[in-house]
Amino acid sequence: MGEDNIKTRVVGVDISNESTTYAIVDIRGNIIAESSFVTTDYLDINNFISHLADAIVELVEANGGYEKIRSVGISSPSASFITGSIVNAPNLPWKGVIPVAAMLRDRLGLAVAMANDAHISALGEHAFGSAHGMKDFIVINLGVGLGSCFFSAGREHQGFEGFAGEVGHTTIVEGGRRCGCGKEGCLEAYCGAKGIVRTAEELMAESDEPSLMRNLPKLTPRTIKECCDQGDQMAIEVYRRTGHYFGLGLANYASIVNPEAIILTGGISHAGNWLIEPTRESFEKHVFGNMRGRVKIYISKLDDRERDVLGASALAWEVPEYSLFK
Repeated sequence: MGEDNIKTRVVGVDISNESTTYAIVDIRGNIIAESSFVTTDYLDINNFISHLADAIVELVEANGGYEKIRSVGISSPSASFITGSIVNAPNLPWKGVIPVAAMLRDRLGLAVAMANDAHISALGEHAFGSAHGMKDFIVINLGVGLGSCFFSAGREHQGFEGFAGEVGHTTIVEGGRRCGCGKEGCLEAYCGAKGIVRTAEELMAESDEPSLMRNLPKLTPRTIKECCDQGDQMAIEVYRRTGHYFGLGLANYASIVNPEAIILTGGISHAGNWLIEPTRESFEKHVFGNMRGRVKIYISKLDDRERDVLGASALAWEVPEYSLFK
């Protein structure tokens, strides 16, 4: 192959519940260009894929041309790396099994790989973030949902059909809250965004204690955290209860896979010590004794969107090259 034909760039795509971000990334991990659009503007999956393909082509042609692009990597909730599909995503507008990687490949004529957003976060942390140099670690993505990926001996563990790491759908309360997946008592139902808001609502219903939360126009994990910053005791209790369940779930997870560290990503991780301190306390109480005091729990230092786009680009480099234009 001549030097002029070597592909030196990939496209990383991050599909989230709110927005879809896509970027051109070079071989050194530099983001050359980036753009985004609102995911829920395209409630029909065919319209979404068509718009995404057109948007990628437009960005690529404006920044060096199509001939430099090797492949595309996609991050999405509820995605399987094994099949390249989004599978029964509870929080996305499209239902059922959707072969997104194949659909986009058909439109772009390039190799496309797809993986769960927590898997992508782990790739980003391993290549560019807090897990750089680690071989055994867990990355937890805390947002609308609660996903994870763990690396063992330097490689991510996918499982038989690509669904390994669904810690958010492990049961921690028998007969507990109904989760978006249809089960009861899932960790996500207590520590995902809706679960945190529900805890706040339950606490306010339990007593007449004054709270800044009662005057909020909208309860969200962010606004509850802001109440904590102002010393609101009921808001602090919301995150204490969340941390208790979260630490319990992480302790069960760590007791099985024995990680060097657990790295927290996603919007809810920005609650900082209001969440981390009760989480660590619960974790140390419940983890297997030989691991007590030996597993580090970090909040990621990377920007969420940048890490996930870079993680998607790392996935793109791993897929075998394919092009209709050779």
